[in-house]
Amino acid sequence: MKRAETDVVVIGGGPAGMAAALDASLSGAEVHLLERDHTLGGVLPQCIHDGFGVLHFGELLTGPQYAQRFIDKLTDSRVNVHLDSMVLRLSSNRELVFTDPKEGLQTLKAGAVILAMGCRERTRAQVRVPGSRPAGVYTAGTAQRFINIEGLMIGRRAVVLGSGDIGLIMARRLTLEGAEVEGVYEILPRPSGLTRNIVQCLHDYEIPLHLSTTITEIRGSKRVTSVMVAKVNDKREPIPGTEREIPCDTVILSVGLLPENELSAKAGVAIDPGTGGPLVDSRMQTNIPGVFGCGNVVHVYDLVDHVTAGAIRAAQGALYHLSGKLPNRRIPVIPGANVHHVVPHTLAWPAFDRETLAFRVRTEIRKARAVLKAGDKIIATKRERVVKPAEMVVWTLSTKDLAAIPEDVQSLNVEVVNDGE
Repeated sequence: MKRAETDVVVIGGGPAGMAAALDASLSGAEVHLLERDHTLGGVLPQCIHDGFGVLHFGELLTGPQYAQRFIDKLTDSRVNVHLDSMVLRLSSNRELVFTDPKEGLQTLKAGAVILAMGCRERTRAQVRVPGSRPAGVYTAGTAQRFINIEGLMIGRRAVVLGSGDIGLIMARRLTLEGAEVEGVYEILPRPSGLTRNIVQCLHDYEIPLHLSTTITEIRGSKRVTSVMVAKVNDKREPIPGTEREIPCDTVILSVGLLPENELSAKAGVAIDPGTGGPLVDSRMQTNIPGVFGCGNVVHVYDLVDHVTAGAIRAAQGALYHLSGKLPNRRIPVIPGANVHHVVPHTLAWPAFDRETLAFRVRTEIRKARAVLKAGDKIIATKRERVVKPAEMVVWTLSTKDLAAIPEDVQSLNVEVVNDGE
């Protein structure tokens, strides 16, 4: 087995991995980027709609355009890109075993490892949709790949389960391809996707959204012939008497995403049960020194521009680790009232000039105020017109905000309240 050492290894060649590898390389580090697919870009090449790049590039780009910007930069960089290369094992001492199509099994010992494996979709088995097992049941991402990459039409009359963003986008895509989308069914009393996608993908195409409703049975032998749907109560249980049958030949599942952290967990990385991703500090370092996480492997982002920003923070953290300049102290950042989770989970102290918090709320609040506290002391506040569980709040703390944190602080708390409170 061929063995080598390097400064930084990035696992995953999607938007997070490409940004992290490029930033680390531009700073002079020797970088290896490992991607199991035969192309870079992750999910971006199949996202042919626009909405990418406004924050990072100042332009409205499609997914393939956004990916190509980084692919072109990587081509001109010193990054060692390994395609068709699967990481089989990662150890806590930052040693990786991976497959290479030309060299076979290889071992790389890295000064720093950046985890950027992205996320995967929940499947029918994970949400336990009853019924038979006919053809015609797809996750939203699989349907997107078939139509946008392979040029295959997957059906003519579809029902979408779940109102995640990819499902909303595919409801519009199927409509544009001439299929009939009977409706989108969401078990929660609120949409799971971004407001802009609810408007642009459903309202603009007159596709109904049915909240507090779910599929109770998929019917069909060789191919889906219909589904049964029903309203649900506050315990998400079907309400007797509300069932109805909908003829269809296709079911699209848009029922959530899971960070890809099998490698992480086996290496001993501590996982946040709330997000499914690693616990990280403000430099995106995990509990294992020299192992960093970024992108959807940490928690599921709304915008790829924010993924890129987090990946650059991880790359900078890796470089600080290599130089021995990462601060040792960690201040816990605790989710408070109406906050589901906060990333980073700890603040590396002393802090850098600017730090960013990303969090999701538990319930919708209009005229909201985010508050960062150290004990009873208010450090900073941020007003939001509306906050929703489906839309991540990104809060960049200024140098002035960080200077207000007491030196002897034991923990920080983030809460979201009505602005009048």
